[in-house]
Amino acid sequence: MSIILPVVVLLTVMIVQACVAYYAKQIALTAAREGVQAATAYQSTDAAGAGRARAVLDRVAGGSLLAPGVSTAGSTEERATVTVTGRAPSLLPGFAGIRITQSASAPRERWTVKP
Repeated sequence: MSIILPVVVLLTVMIVQACVAYYAKQIALTAAREGVQAATAYQSTDAAGAGRARAVLDRVAGGSLLAPGVSTAGSTEERATVTVTGRAPSLLPGFAGIRITQSASAPRERWTVKP
């Protein structure tokens, strides 16, 4: 019995840590999707997309995504890309946590001339 208890506790901590990392990943993906939706609207800018992603992170992330960052690097005239980075909180003191990076990309709304 004395050998089983530490194994059960370790497995429990590992499962909970995986759930925390998954939740942080979903928060980052939601912010990236919201940001790209704002950036791809007709006559919108990358700054609008980044601002929308930051607003979602401020509203939703709380302590579930640490040190969040938003980038629109990789955006072009035809496609908008928003990348959200951060870290999932660690259950073990002294460890930085799992690094999270989620990205969303979509074509921009624009008028085109039919050839």
